[in-house]
Amino acid sequence: MLQVILPDGSTLRFEHPPTVLEVAQRIGPRLTKQAVAAEVDGRVVDLAHLLPGEGEVRVRILTSRDPEALDVLRHSCAHVMARAVMRLYPDVKLAFGPTTETGFYYDFELPEPISEEDFPRIEQEMQKIIAEDEPFERFEEPRDRAIQLCRDLGQLLKVEHIEQGLADHPTLSFYRQGEFIDLCRGPHIPSAGHIKAFKLLSVAGAYWKGDASRQQLQRLYGTAFFSKKDLEEFLQQVEEAKRRDHRVLGRQLELFTTSPLVGSGLILWQPKGATIRGVLEDFLRQELTRRGYQPVYTPHIARVELYETSGHYPYYADSQFAPIEMEPGERYLLKPMNCPHHIMIYKARPRSYRELPVRLAEFGTVYRYEKSGELGGMTRVRGFTQDDAHIFCTEEQVAQEFRSCVEMTQTVLRAVGMDDYQVRLGFRDPESDKYVGSPEVWQRAQEVLRREAEQLDLPNLEIQEGEAAFYGPKADFVVTDSLGRQWQLGTIQLDYNLPSPERFGLEYIGPDNRPHQVVMIHRAPLGSFERFVGILIEHFAGAFPLWLAPEQVRVLIVSQKFEEYGRQVEGELRAAGLRVGGDYRAEKLQAKIRDAQLERIPYMFIVGGRDQENRTVSVRHRSQGDLGPMPLAAAIEKLQQEIRTRTVEQHVRRTPAVIGRREAHVY
Repeated sequence: MLQVILPDGSTLRFEHPPTVLEVAQRIGPRLTKQAVAAEVDGRVVDLAHLLPGEGEVRVRILTSRDPEALDVLRHSCAHVMARAVMRLYPDVKLAFGPTTETGFYYDFELPEPISEEDFPRIEQEMQKIIAEDEPFERFEEPRDRAIQLCRDLGQLLKVEHIEQGLADHPTLSFYRQGEFIDLCRGPHIPSAGHIKAFKLLSVAGAYWKGDASRQQLQRLYGTAFFSKKDLEEFLQQVEEAKRRDHRVLGRQLELFTTSPLVGSGLILWQPKGATIRGVLEDFLRQELTRRGYQPVYTPHIARVELYETSGHYPYYADSQFAPIEMEPGERYLLKPMNCPHHIMIYKARPRSYRELPVRLAEFGTVYRYEKSGELGGMTRVRGFTQDDAHIFCTEEQVAQEFRSCVEMTQTVLRAVGMDDYQVRLGFRDPESDKYVGSPEVWQRAQEVLRREAEQLDLPNLEIQEGEAAFYGPKADFVVTDSLGRQWQLGTIQLDYNLPSPERFGLEYIGPDNRPHQVVMIHRAPLGSFERFVGILIEHFAGAFPLWLAPEQVRVLIVSQKFEEYGRQVEGELRAAGLRVGGDYRAEKLQAKIRDAQLERIPYMFIVGGRDQENRTVSVRHRSQGDLGPMPLAAAIEKLQQEIRTRTVEQHVRRTPAVIGRREAHVY
């Protein structure tokens, strides 16, 4: 007999092996009608999935209200899209068609290119398939028959994938929908009619299995929802995201630029962008000093042996620039991370327990060889500067240091108004061999992180196995921006392995006058200045809070005869420590206001005849409009107070739908 445990703790008993659909039918007709898929012992499956005949399983029926169901819907819509493309284009070869955070894509090998002008025709064919409402039918084949089936279908990319990528699978699963058959793990919705709203979004180039030496494919992106309302909200978000695109705003506001002559993925900070970065650096330096960190500087290159000792090379050789051969047997790497350098500073002399913790901080520039197709503005680059620090402490000090790192990250996020976040603990995958160190050491480190994170009552705490760094578990801050998108920003990583005798042998002399191994904490509240500023540009749509704005206030004169007083006001603002500009052109005042608005200047101080007589300024805010005349000294104090408190306007637009999570590229 099988016992099915439902989410509310109630149970159903079956004398025979039931399908998930039968479980839904036993619960009731309303749920049966709404059912899309199910979660069985934590794994999402089709409604046709057959349960065992005995024992017990936990079953949760998924409907359109469950986030997991949306992923199933989108996976199914990817099949519908592939079927439509095969109907419209002869000799199509199918590659892969996974879901993404925002929808799905499918890679095709086609003799002719697809463009956005073709989208209406493809969408029309998809709508026909959805209207036919044919079921998604799963079937399995032994390995040899699966290969032959793919050959018969002319899908040679699938044949290669079975022979190489799925070499250890004796049985392969397929899904049939009408004439369309695809090698697929599933799961899928019961039939295509459940897709109520979809949209093709873009087309891009890709390579088979991401290998630039292999054939080029066309990647067609789309999205799908259970309702037209959800799709419309999503498309509005997409348009708003385009309006806020940091690559566009960065060029318009002259914050940063790139040059093909300099190289792809290498950011050139223009004066305004450099000002923002400098303000962030000053803010962080103050926090670091207050928290007992010591500044260090390290070179941009080092011998390959340093990274071999740390394990970064060859673990991440594919994402590092090729070694530089200086002399026979002497190779150097562009620095891909700062931690081995900080380790060598710690190791430069013997350390006593009385010195610990030692906290070394550096705004360290590192280099990663990201593939050209993965580069994107400031958020995915090849050279970037991390707000990096490494703490060397005793095991007894770990808890307090972890708490301090969390507090600093919270302080940084609060200063830019990004206080909507969750904390995700990345733990070791016990089935993987990519990690260094013993399972016992990992267990100890993970328990410390779990215990401290739970005691701090961090928001929406989540544990994910397989997301740890190769040397230790970590806590990542996943921040939701003003568009509802998620970004992985600050990270705190606990490391018992790099200090071990097998790696660098980092020690301190304890009160017993004997050597003991230190524990190492890696932490970066921002991640990198490039990525963080790129995110801030989009979060604020270029309208930075006053304390961060590259130009905080602009003096505007009503007419040329007030230029002398305007320049006097500008001088006093600058003497008060404000970043100020002046517009003394012979233009109409409204044109000057419009230009300042377009440049996202937080405040405008307008001066005319009455202001000159009374030594006042007419204050205008970029979003609040006219604030009226103020004595110059009072206006300056108002701005200084806003800067001191790092006030952030709470006018950013929040939307309920999440259009994607952006991961950081740190390790």
